[in-house]
Amino acid sequence: MAKLRFPVTRAVRFLRSKQVDFKPFLYSYADHGGARQAASELQVPEGRVVKTLVMETGGGAPLLALMHGDRAVSTRRLARFIGSKKVVPVTPQSALRCTGYQVGGISPFGTRQALPVYVQATVLKMKTIFINGGKRGFLVEVEPGVLLKTLSATPVDMSTTLQ
Repeated sequence: MAKLRFPVTRAVRFLRSKQVDFKPFLYSYADHGGARQAASELQVPEGRVVKTLVMETGGGAPLLALMHGDRAVSTRRLARFIGSKKVVPVTPQSALRCTGYQVGGISPFGTRQALPVYVQATVLKMKTIFINGGKRGFLVEVEPGVLLKTLSATPVDMSTTLQ
């Protein structure tokens, strides 16, 4: 069997530097396909695909929110948790500037700036998750505890249903 060739992104280099075991997965990226597209191609439940969302507080401080692919972030709940008046998504340009990744390929690993990371608490209860590997169409499968160990992610209940 041929070895899978996958991109060596900043996220991959970060995971290797932390000696994190991961499995790479490539899929056909489609604009606005999101977690549903990836889950469908990998034949896994959409909730196991974790979205990396770049947001900012009312004061303009960027942060990452990690959420199940079949759920949405309640910005009100997240803002309340971190003690901010509001939390809003950033523009694609701002996301690129602070993470170094394009929208659709944003990984929480190896970001340009060290950002606070908030993870939906139920993500941590899964055996493994699929999360962006730093390029559109590229996911890595990892144990969710990696988020706590390597990113010092803060668990929070910020989930709401998709509309």
